[in-house]
This record gives sequence, C-alpha cells and structure tokens, in this order.
Amino acid sequence: MMNLMKNETRRDWQKSIRDRIQTWNRWLRPGLGVKRWVGIILLGATFLAIGFALFILDIYRKSPDVWWLPLISFASLKSLPRLVRVLVFGVIGLGTLLWGIIGLNRSLLTPYLRPGYSIVDTLEKHRLRKTGPKIVAIGGGNGLATLLRGLKEYSHNIYAVVTVADDGGSSGRLRETMGVLPPGDIRNCLAALSDNEDLLTQLFQYRFANGGSGLDGHSFGNLFLSSLAEITGSFEEAIAESGRVLAVSGRVYPATLENVRLGADIKSADSKRVIRVEGESKIPKTPGEIQRVWLMPDSPSAFPRSIRAILSADLIVIGPGSLYTSILPNLLVKDISAAIRASQALKIYVCNVATQAGETENFSCGDHAQVIDDHVGSDLFDIVLANNATLAVSKKNFQWVKADTELSTQYLIHLADLIDEEHPWRHSSQKLAQTLIALLQERTGPLTL
Repeated sequence: MMNLMKNETRRDWQKSIRDRIQTWNRWLRPGLGVKRWVGIILLGATFLAIGFALFILDIYRKSPDVWWLPLISFASLKSLPRLVRVLVFGVIGLGTLLWGIIGLNRSLLTPYLRPGYSIVDTLEKHRLRKTGPKIVAIGGGNGLATLLRGLKEYSHNIYAVVTVADDGGSSGRLRETMGVLPPGDIRNCLAALSDNEDLLTQLFQYRFANGGSGLDGHSFGNLFLSSLAEITGSFEEAIAESGRVLAVSGRVYPATLENVRLGADIKSADSKRVIRVEGESKIPKTPGEIQRVWLMPDSPSAFPRSIRAILSADLIVIGPGSLYTSILPNLLVKDISAAIRASQALKIYVCNVATQAGETENFSCGDHAQVIDDHVGSDLFDIVLANNATLAVSKKNFQWVKADTELSTQYLIHLADLIDEEHPWRHSSQKLAQTLIALLQERTGPLTL
C-alpha cells in the first residue's frame, strides 16, 4: 500500500512538472506578442547589469580594502570556470526575470480574467480571435443572435448585416413615433456580440413590464439606441457608440438605412384568393401560404459598410432565422445579394432546425433553399448546412426540417448535429459555430495565431 501511494505521488509530481513545462512552452509560441517585450526587458536588464558591474569594478579598483568586496567575490562564484558562471547566472537571471514579469501581469490582469482561465489561456484566446477570419452573418431575429454568440468565441472580425424591416412591438412603435430605423434586431446582435455578459448587457435587453405607463413593452436597449440616434444625428453612429459601451467583439450594420417595409402575397387557406399584406409583423399572423415577399421601396440602397464587409469576407453565413421576415429582407436589397455573389468568401446557408408557424409549415430544407432561389436567383451560396439530429419534443405543432436527398444535385450539403438539447427547436450556438469554422478550415486550413 505504501509503495502504491508513493507511485501515485510520484506520478502526480511528474504530471505537475510536465504541465508546468507545457505552460512555459505556450508562452514561447509565435503570435502571442510576448517574446518581443521579454527581449526588450532582457536588453534593458542587461545594460543595467553591465552598468552595475562597472560600478562595482570601479569601487574595487579604487578602494580594494572595502569590507564587503570579499562577499561579492564569493557570491560571484569566482572559484568556478567562467563559462559555468555565465550559465548559472544567466539561468538564474532569466528565470527570476520571467517570474517577475508573469507575477506582475497576473496582478494587473486578475480583475479581467475569467474564472478557470490562466493568463496564457486568456492571451491565446484573445490573439486567436483578434487574428480570426472575417465573418459576415446575414439575417435577423433570435437566429442571428444565436449564431453570433457562438462565432465570437473564434473571431473578433465579425460583421452582422441585419434586417430593418421590422414594424412590430417596441421597434415598430419607436419607428412610428420617432422616425428611427427599428432597433430590435440590432439590439439583439449587439448583446450577443458583447464581451460583457453581465449587468450591462442584461440592462440593454431589459423590457419594461406592463404597468400602464408609456414604457410598456419597450426594451431599454431600443430606447437607448433611438435616443442615441437623436443625440449623434445618425442611426449608424448610435450603433457604433452602443457597441463601444457593450464592449462588442465585431460590428453590427443595417442592410439599408432607408425606411423599408415588407410586403407579401399570401394564398388564403381556402386557396381561392391571394391576400396582399403590408408589414413584417402581420405576415406570420395572416392565415395561408406565403407566395412571395418584397420590399417597399423595391430598390433600397444598401448600407455601404455592409457591402464592403461582404466583399472582403472570408466566410458569409446566411441564416438561421425566419425565412420570409428575417433572411429575405436582407437579400432583397439588390446590392446585398450582388455583393454576396461577387465575394470570394465561402458562402453557407444555415437551414432552420424546425419549421415556423405562419411562415414555413411543412417545409423541408430544399423548400427553404428554393424560396431563396425564387426570390433572388440561384447559386447564392456554396453549401447548405442542415441539422440531422432529432430528439423527442413535446412542443405543440412541432416539425423538424428534413434535408432532401435531391437537394444534393443542386448544392453541397453538410449535415451535422446542430440542436440545442435544452431547446431542440433552436440551434446550439457552440455546435453551429464549431461546424461553420470547421467547414471554413477545410477550405483555408486551420486557424493560427
């Protein structure tokens, strides 16, 4: 028993040593931006040491009888060969210097470290995301926010292009009363991209309860964005300033700055007539089958920064989200769809996990792709990413979106487990982001610092 305990102790000690060596090696990895500063500190310490040594040598020559000089002679290991002395003092000096640097950094960075993460972990993650791929995500609603929440773990170079056709709820009321673009989807994206997931982001997402006041149903973030637009004089500047407040890792751009509305032709439930509906919020509530949607005005100008982001992207992700009311309003801006086609990026359409009442009942993955083709033309994306996992769901009128086998004749299809196990009708942020980055790496190679 004693031998067994000794062996376990020895293995634990050996593992601890290996872990420490691996941690030290990680500090020397290219791209962290650490070695250059350590080199500068070493250079400064070397000059300081030379100056101190010359000072001691000068005293020794001028006053050889000073009582503490023998102590210095003994401490300098004068009895050892010169090369051995150089190595001993070099190792001691370098180790002490690095120990001090790491200790100082730990003291300075402790307030900003996440629990369970070391300094080198945090530094590696920051450098990786800072030099990560340029990703443009196009859509709106909860689907886009879910996607962004996962992607921000891989890159800080994220650009969300968001629909501004919303006219319901708090966004619609602010749009009517203040004449601003609907801030709801933009607010969700800013919160999803924020590095501050604590009180400030919760405040931005806070919605006033019904209490008989004029604030009923309004989100604090919507009011903040609308007020900031009045102060700064432009909605795009309000978005930028809000991003700074929330420490956002990326940029959020509207698809257009024009006051667009969404219209739809809906075949009634009895299939005898087609109803024309105006207003994004009214479309899912109108019984029947959606035939087509369009923007009013029909040719709005795209936001220039959105176009630049798309043209310079490494990866363009369309969806997930409401097909007719979140995704298509972006693609119907003709300059947006034209820029997607012109971009050299890898273009992936993320199909929804489940059908949506009022929009896509009984839709397969192929039906989703066909609707996009019918509205903006084919060959808009390179890959269709669809879910192939299922769970037992008790939600009423729930339907999985199934990937059609015949869809592979038109698009490359990639199937993966993408569902959130707690809410199976939604995508998992982590699974979705991990799959998208893996698809990008197949084309470009692994991400490096």
